[in-house]
Amino acid sequence: MGEEARPSSRARRAPRPKPGLNVLEERIGHVFADRSLLSLALTHVSKAGGGGRVGSYQRLEFLGDRVLGLAIADLLYEAFPQADEGDLSRRLAGLVRRETCAAVATAWDVGPHLALGPGEIQSGGRRNQTILADACESILGAVFLDAGYEAAKAIVLAAFAPGTDTAAPRGRDAKSALQEWAMGRALPIPVYDVVERSGPDHAPVFRIAARVEGLEPGYGTGPSKRLAEQEAARLVLDREVQGVSQQPGARPLNGMETSADVGEESDSDA
Repeated sequence: MGEEARPSSRARRAPRPKPGLNVLEERIGHVFADRSLLSLALTHVSKAGGGGRVGSYQRLEFLGDRVLGLAIADLLYEAFPQADEGDLSRRLAGLVRRETCAAVATAWDVGPHLALGPGEIQSGGRRNQTILADACESILGAVFLDAGYEAAKAIVLAAFAPGTDTAAPRGRDAKSALQEWAMGRALPIPVYDVVERSGPDHAPVFRIAARVEGLEPGYGTGPSKRLAEQEAARLVLDREVQGVSQQPGARPLNGMETSADVGEESDSDA
């Protein structure tokens, strides 16, 4: 009787599927033909080792950001045939903002699957909104490479489409609204001060005070100065116009958008 054929070295080295990633794939709605793409999409730069930024999810994040934008634009174009370019752009900005991506990653429960360095783990990186948002985009980039645009679009449709009706088509950002409100009452133009900056360089957190002479300041917190300023302005308006004190994240005034609604980027620019 002939000797039984031995499996190839490639077959012997093939890793067994990780149950945790199987669960994540189920939540995402895509089973990867190339599991290494998903693993890369979950690898933060702090864990990339010798590969540095190239060995982390950052390149996939770049790709996924573009895939997400195209898929959302495609969705909105079909869903709102009467909307003009301005309305579509505002809706797009509201859906691709960092907070929305972080919420999607949280719904997928991405945090426990992230490959992070010890420092990021200790600083709460698995719950860091910037890291979660980046991971969401990197996963979309990985799906695009693994199965193409239509597969990625289907995932975007399932995860982001429920927000299309609440992505405000019109409105003013909070800083503009506060300035108009102050000028209409002969008050000085609002000024914004950085009260505190915390967090690591790649994921800063800013606390900003919005000040209008004669009024109590409003304080906002966010991953960029722009976002924190918008939150601070919104809180001043909510208090002065509605006569109530609201916490960050509360529903904005009718007809007014926060910075998240107008899709400002998370960066450290003033």
